Amino acid sequence: MIRVLLVDDQPLVRTGLRAILRPEYGFEVAGECGDGVSVADEVDRLQPDVVVMDVRMPGVSGTEATRRLRQRSTGPPVLVLTTYDDDETLSSALRAGAAGLLLKDSPPEDIHRAVAAVAAGDGWLDPAVCGRVLAAYRPGGAAAGAEPGLLAALTPRELDVLRLMARGHPNQDIAHRLGVGDATVKTHVGSILSKLHLRDRAAAIVFAFDHGVVEPQGG
Repeated sequence: MIRVLLVDDQPLVRTGLRAILRPEYGFEVAGECGDGVSVADEVDRLQPDVVVMDVRMPGVSGTEATRRLRQRSTGPPVLVLTTYDDDETLSSALRAGAAGLLLKDSPPEDIHRAVAAVAAGDGWLDPAVCGRVLAAYRPGGAAAGAEPGLLAALTPRELDVLRLMARGHPNQDIAHRLGVGDATVKTHVGSILSKLHLRDRAAAIVFAFDHGVVEPQGG
C-alpha cells in the first residue's frame, strides 16, 4: 500500500484525489494539507511514501514546500500535480526538486501510474509537457556540458531507453515495452546519466530532444 500525503488548497481537489487514490488501487491517503506551511510537519508525523503537491497555494507555495522537503537528507519524493503547464511553473517545480510533473486533467489511470512511479523512486513527466521541459531546463543549462559525441557511447538498448524516457514513460512502462525487468531499466538509466554526464532524468530528456533522439510533438 502506497501512503500518500495530499497537498492542495482546494478541498474539492483533495476530495477528488482521495476518491481516485483508493485502497483497492493500492493507495492509502495518509493525510491532507491545505497549504504549504504544514507540509514538513505532516511528513514527519505521517511518514508518507510520496507527496502529491499543488503548485500555487497562498502563503508557502507548493514549489517552496517542495524545495524545503528536498533540502532534507531524507524524505518522500514529490509529484507536482498542477493545472498550469507554463514554462515558469515547470521550471520552478523541477528546480525545486520535484520527481514528477502531472497535469490535473489527467485521467485517473495516469494519476495511479504517476504516483506509483514516483513513490518507487522513479520519475514521471506528463507527455503533454515533455516539450516544455526543454524551456524549463535550458535557462539553467542542465544539459550544458553534454557533448553531442557522447551519444555514440550509448548502446542500442540504452538509446531505446532514452527515447522512451524522453516520451515521458516511467521505468515500469519502459521495462514492459522492452521486455526486460525494472532493475535492468534502472541500470540502463544510471548508465545513460553517467555516460552523458547528466545529473538527472529531466536533463536526459532535454539532451534527447536537443540531439535528435526524439522530436517534439506539438507546441
